[in-house]
Amino acid sequence: MLSGNLSIRGESVSMKYLIDTANLEMIKKCNDLLPIAGVTSNPSIIKKEGKIDFFAHLNKIRQIIGIDKTLHVQILAEDSSNILKEAHVILENIDKNVFIKVPTTLQGLKAMKLLKKENVGVTATAIYTKTQGFMAMEAGADYIAPYFNRMENLDIDAADTIAVFADMIAAYGYQTKILAASFKNIAQVNTALKCGAQTITVAPDVLMAAFAVPSIKKAVDDFAADWKQTFGDVSICDLK
Repeated sequence: MLSGNLSIRGESVSMKYLIDTANLEMIKKCNDLLPIAGVTSNPSIIKKEGKIDFFAHLNKIRQIIGIDKTLHVQILAEDSSNILKEAHVILENIDKNVFIKVPTTLQGLKAMKLLKKENVGVTATAIYTKTQGFMAMEAGADYIAPYFNRMENLDIDAADTIAVFADMIAAYGYQTKILAASFKNIAQVNTALKCGAQTITVAPDVLMAAFAVPSIKKAVDDFAADWKQTFGDVSICDLK
């Protein structure tokens, strides 16, 4: 289902793309080539990099993307008091601009409320249901992260859920943004954005695949061939 209220999302908000990786070389590549707005990570993503020096590694990510882009780091604790402790350690060892990723459980919601009282950035994760999203909005989460592909695997209508979130945010003036996650292909990414997600986080290989369409390369090659037929082996710069 497409949201019927795209226009009431009011203030001019652009689509934002985050990349879901902790690989430094890939982050450098994406930051150089693409208009990305930040990086997200979780323990499963970190695992791919091996037993790294956790905080040193995350600080390197921050150095690559800069302070103006968002960095989202997930806690491991399950009870609210320890969620707060882990959040404080993350903020102290990286920087105060990090968004703390908190699973949207009952204890997670309690922690979100407490973190927002401290003006800490919060990303509510592991969202599968509308109720989770609504409660995270009420708790003051800066971002809610519905898991698109995982929802579809459970026969949950991910597109409709995101559209409803977008409508509720617009109708009631929540400051929360939708940070859609868990994608297996670029079509899902585009659907999430179309349904009202302001931000998405996606694995670099899924995003890069969108530019590997053979027709794109053929168009570039055709332009080069036509230029050569007309002007020969000279570049535009040679014509000045």
